[in-house]
Amino acid sequence: MFARIPVRFRRLSLPYLLILPAILLELLIHVVPMVIGIWMSFLKLTQFYLRNWSAAPSVGLSNYSIAVDFDSAVGSSLLHSFLVTVVFTVLTVALSWFLGTMGAVLMQGAFRGRGVLRALFLVPYALPVYAGVITWSFMLQRDSGLVNHILVDQLHLADAGDRPFWLIGDNSFISLIVVCVWRTWPFAFLVLMAGLQNISGDLYEASAIDGAGWWRQLRSITMPMLRPVNQVVVLVLFLWTFNDFNTPYVLFGKSAPEQADLISIHIYQSSFVTWNFGSGSAMSVLLLLFLLVVTSIYLVATSRRRSDA
Repeated sequence: MFARIPVRFRRLSLPYLLILPAILLELLIHVVPMVIGIWMSFLKLTQFYLRNWSAAPSVGLSNYSIAVDFDSAVGSSLLHSFLVTVVFTVLTVALSWFLGTMGAVLMQGAFRGRGVLRALFLVPYALPVYAGVITWSFMLQRDSGLVNHILVDQLHLADAGDRPFWLIGDNSFISLIVVCVWRTWPFAFLVLMAGLQNISGDLYEASAIDGAGWWRQLRSITMPMLRPVNQVVVLVLFLWTFNDFNTPYVLFGKSAPEQADLISIHIYQSSFVTWNFGSGSAMSVLLLLFLLVVTSIYLVATSRRRSDA
């Protein structure tokens, strides 16, 4: 029966048959849960209806109106979490991109031990998230952590009786940024290092003959040639960081400090701590819409800049 199918049709359908398993898995893992989450956002789905979701009453856009009512307690806390996440994302992406760029540029030159340094730089990216963050949580403990041992006991930057708390209070935000930058900057380093391999060395040799120094080469050759790669790196880092759930959850537990209350943890608490899955689903949909809008604006802006260039 298969032999009766025309050869041309089989040749044209082969690529689609090959990607069919990936499409089915994508539908099962991402699309179906997303559709269910959108449906849940229109229901008053609390712990009383967990055994029978279909019996949950429909509330229309009530969950959305409560979430965006910034005068109410729910809306005010969501707005605070959103602003904390924006600041956290901007700082983390900027630091990760800067460290990744500097590391990639410095690792381009040939010197003894370069391969070892490249491998060491990629260790945070290769480590499982939970293993790395749990290690940081032990290091940031107030009384027995390595960080306070170095800062207080070794460098005497603070009194022994006044050891700083790193996982609660204002310092929790700093700790979260440090851990996230430690985890994400090797990704930028790896991608940008690969991008630098595509820049011809003849450009640097010609510019050196013309008298261009290291800084001028970086500004006039390296960064313009890396612009397409940087556009992808920044977008991926933004999406990863804004949606990051594993790092704050492992670092702080189910209840993050107010100063480090990222929107991912806030939505988790609204859904699985207060058992209001309808409200949590509405917040998730709003987050999805925000990310879609920001991503679309970013892609349009970068494509126009590329076409103008």
